[in-house]
Amino acid sequence: MKLQRSIEIKASGEEIWPFLVEPEKIMKWCTPIKVIRYSSQQQIGIGTTFYFEENAVGQLMRIQCVVTEWILNRSVAFTMTSGNVVKSYNQRYTIEHIPSGSLLTCFEEVTLPFGILGKFAGLFRRFTSNRLLDGMLLNLKITVES
Repeated sequence: MKLQRSIEIKASGEEIWPFLVEPEKIMKWCTPIKVIRYSSQQQIGIGTTFYFEENAVGQLMRIQCVVTEWILNRSVAFTMTSGNVVKSYNQRYTIEHIPSGSLLTCFEEVTLPFGILGKFAGLFRRFTSNRLLDGMLLNLKITVES
């Protein structure tokens, strides 16, 4: 299942960036996340590893990730290296300067288990997932702008 959502934020990339990469700031706007922490000494840049727990589809999803892209104040991406509930999980955030501030875009790709049945289930989850992602991005906008 692939999702892409965007939101305008009246802030610079420099103001938004910490809310995408610092665990304590992520917890302020990403409501499904229950735990997020670094899992190695490295805390910035490509290769940074982290762990998070999130309520997903009535289950506690536990995922270990590695950062695969890090362009300061412009884009960050990560991919799942291990976890439960989903087969794969990738997320990417980009920040684009616009006259009113910034356009933040989230790209998310989730592969559910169970082959064709998982793909079918993903079609039904798309609406709920888009709504949840829209809510999280609105939380981010409110948090950054306040």
